[in-house]
Amino acid sequence: MAIEILLMVATAATAYLLGSISFAVIISKALAHKDVREVGSGNAGMTNVFRSFGKLPGILTLLGDFSKGIISVIIGRLVFEYLLGLNPLYGAYVAGLFAILGHIFPLYFHFKGGKGVLTTAGMALVLDYRIFIITIGIFLLIILITRMVSVGSIIAAIAYPITTYTVYTVTGQPALVGTVITACIAALLIYMHRTNIKRILNGTESKIGSKKKNNP
Repeated sequence: MAIEILLMVATAATAYLLGSISFAVIISKALAHKDVREVGSGNAGMTNVFRSFGKLPGILTLLGDFSKGIISVIIGRLVFEYLLGLNPLYGAYVAGLFAILGHIFPLYFHFKGGKGVLTTAGMALVLDYRIFIITIGIFLLIILITRMVSVGSIIAAIAYPITTYTVYTVTGQPALVGTVITACIAALLIYMHRTNIKRILNGTESKIGSKKKNNP
């Protein structure tokens, strides 16, 4: 039992440490010689990198943050299935959750990270491509309508646990664990967008194609 608990803790810790790699900070310093947290909105995420430093740093940040969710979930699946003999889905959710926590509160960067959207997307892709496609579709549709990335992120976060429950229930899979964890992730993502929500309500949130503002 002690070994099993140790492996579970090690899985969560590995995912957290992987999530703590802030590609936004690393890439902005490497390519622009500036810390993304000190420019624009101050958020260590792809949107701020893209707005502050351009397409290449933004795309590299996107790929890095997205890959953290993918790799963490794969690690969680493998450990739980082959080393613990448990449902690999549980390991995937645990690892994905801790990767997101690492992204938002990175150990290596004084716990000041991004908002977790891309890492969540990477997690969702590996967990169930159907849920990923539906949620990303909602995200893109909302952005197309509003021209605001933040609104798309918030609505997609709300849709994530709802879609998870619906897909699992319709296909006859256990839905409780997935729904609870994705609901917790959704709540965390919405909380991380609290300043965006204030600006949305005030009508001051940045839109795609508008002049740059110091917003995340």
